[in-house]
Amino acid sequence: MKFGAGQSVTRVEDARLLTGHGRFTDDLQRPGMLYGVTHRSPHGHAEILEIDTSAALAVPGVVAVYTHKDVADYGPIPCLVPLSAPLETPRLLLAKDRVRFVGDAVAFVVATSREAARAGSDAIMVDYTELPVVASMDAALADGAPRIWDDAQSNSLFDWAVGDGDGAAAALAGSAHVTRLRIVQNRIAPTSMEVRAALGEYDPATESFTLSTGSQGVAGMRGMLAGPILKTKADKVRIVTGDVGGGFGMKTFIYAEYPLVLHAARALGKPVKWTGERSDAFQTDTHGRAMVSEAALGFDANGLITALSVETWSDLGAYQAQYGPAIQTLAGGRIMGGVYRIPVIHNLVHGVVTNTAPVDAYRGAGRPESAYVMERLMEAAARELGHGVDDIRRRNLLTPAELPHDNGIGLTFDIGNFPAVLDKALANADWAGFGARKAAAARKGLRLGRGIAYYVEIAGGGGTDEYADVRVASDGMVEMAVGTQSNGQGHETVYAQVLGEKLGIPMEQIRIVQGDSGRLDQGHGTGGSRSMAFGGGAVLESADALVARGVELARADLGADEVDYADGVFRARGTNTTRTLAELAAAHPGGLDGRSKYTTGKPAPTFPNGCHIAEVELDPATGRVVVTRYSLVDDFGKMVNPMLVEGQVHGGVAQGLGQALIENVVYDENGQLITGSFMDYGVPRADDMPPAIGFDTLGTPSPTNPLGVKGCGEAGTIGAMPSVMNAIIDALDGIQVEMPATPEKLWRAAQALTRAAAE
Repeated sequence: MKFGAGQSVTRVEDARLLTGHGRFTDDLQRPGMLYGVTHRSPHGHAEILEIDTSAALAVPGVVAVYTHKDVADYGPIPCLVPLSAPLETPRLLLAKDRVRFVGDAVAFVVATSREAARAGSDAIMVDYTELPVVASMDAALADGAPRIWDDAQSNSLFDWAVGDGDGAAAALAGSAHVTRLRIVQNRIAPTSMEVRAALGEYDPATESFTLSTGSQGVAGMRGMLAGPILKTKADKVRIVTGDVGGGFGMKTFIYAEYPLVLHAARALGKPVKWTGERSDAFQTDTHGRAMVSEAALGFDANGLITALSVETWSDLGAYQAQYGPAIQTLAGGRIMGGVYRIPVIHNLVHGVVTNTAPVDAYRGAGRPESAYVMERLMEAAARELGHGVDDIRRRNLLTPAELPHDNGIGLTFDIGNFPAVLDKALANADWAGFGARKAAAARKGLRLGRGIAYYVEIAGGGGTDEYADVRVASDGMVEMAVGTQSNGQGHETVYAQVLGEKLGIPMEQIRIVQGDSGRLDQGHGTGGSRSMAFGGGAVLESADALVARGVELARADLGADEVDYADGVFRARGTNTTRTLAELAAAHPGGLDGRSKYTTGKPAPTFPNGCHIAEVELDPATGRVVVTRYSLVDDFGKMVNPMLVEGQVHGGVAQGLGQALIENVVYDENGQLITGSFMDYGVPRADDMPPAIGFDTLGTPSPTNPLGVKGCGEAGTIGAMPSVMNAIIDALDGIQVEMPATPEKLWRAAQALTRAAAE
């Protein structure tokens, strides 16, 4: 149909957002509302001896100051994947006797205005005794390093491994060639456009809480907040999420301010709102990446891979965050090696705590990290072996005839045509014309490099089911509540496309709602590129159930044994007697309504994959690098809205390019955050991007969901990081540099090449 699945329909959300009618958490106002500010630790590691709040309470407008003793009955923010068990690293809502990173929450001030709350926070006096700080993994793992957690034997809290360690070691020992790299992946701050905010309300009549906050799924957040932290029943907590200005994984999680505004609202009998400042975001939003790997890739005499062995040290920050231990292990650790034919793999991960902000999921959540390791290895191996970087991949990519393929570390790749994607990407990138472009750059005194990245992602994590709840109004308007949560992806549009096509009604007759546990209290939210695979399945299930209910009602109304449905109309078979959706809904209020559950019964991931090719121009005199060409071919299966998919890829490429060239969270040796504002933390701007991104697809429909889709939200980031870095390394004739590839690093490397050529 005109605006059905597969069509590039413009987003229905855009008119609201572009005209200033979006409704974000900080836009919310309530009568008598109070304002909160969090008082944070200025130290990377210290004991709290005494907290004096008297001066803060004397500030005009301050109505309350809370410290740990006031919220001691609440539970800590939980780690849901405690790989260090039985050792725990409990993150209390407000620090009790020790702070472990700059930004750790110590007190919460509530006042009649934000300005008064800030003044109250400034007036709090805390007597600290500073403790030794380990602000990097090198410091944390050094002999005799002070321990962040007294109950731990060291700052390395767990070891996680998958694959065959002995087999990999033996295969590497017998290989004709082994490529070895030490690969650093820099720490990243998510920097969403909308900072975190939370509004807490309490109804004493029902003894129930309402939290309004930007999230990536209200049902999951309600479950984590109600029982583990608030110690109350889930039906006493309502979570509401309006428009969200970017999530990237970071807004999945619970932060101390969320239960704190609820506590204050109950204690003071008034709504309490907290809105973070950008400094709060840099200090306390979960960071991403932050790991170092020692990797070895073996080859036989024909350039075929024999084994892969990777050992990684993953920086967890000061606390094991909600999913933090899982990111480089269960989430990304099993995709190591990609879609290459690798006889034996071993992946070992050490979880290390440091006096820094906790690290958790950031766009891709472990999959970009694994792809980056593998693609850096492949490019380096090609150079060492004398193979083309395209040829070495073509030799080792799995073919369609080899699928499904068990990768030996927990995943089975089901479908795809990886060599065909590679070949199409090479053709689109004008691979054959690179030599002429390189010569032209050289005549201008510039160094041109090109890099490939072939990635695969495991998408669709976060549960094996999803929910949708449909209601039909008497005017025929169909309202569908979904258990996922848009953070800017365009869910209101694509779900309406799917539902409209299924029911045969125009999109204007459909309203997609999300983000209210009072409306739909089930669902697994948005993350891991799962929404269309699972949420789309739930929409289809709900549509089928609606039609089935309508057929039964129409049979009774029309006195017909057989009723057919098409395009919003129920028709007695063989007659012209009909009932529309609106007529049935008006005659039977609530009769068409219902909730549906889509389930796969077991993990049913999708495996989006693709080939990204970047070209960069490096000025050896200044170290400045420009991405001059960028193209990609992705396999996303079937696409519900190709235009929105392309937009997701563009955003992902920007974030991957940002990490490769610009972004980097830096702490000094005392745990002080050096990059605590946009004055010091760079993000990509329009002029950092390539002049165009050549987007193309070659899809093989996924067999694991009824729409045949594969996740697309994280793919751009996964492919961008290694393709851009491989292009830079190629421009430097193979000199290995690490992210971010700043002008200073590149200038030094280019000067070294110039000196070597002169000798």
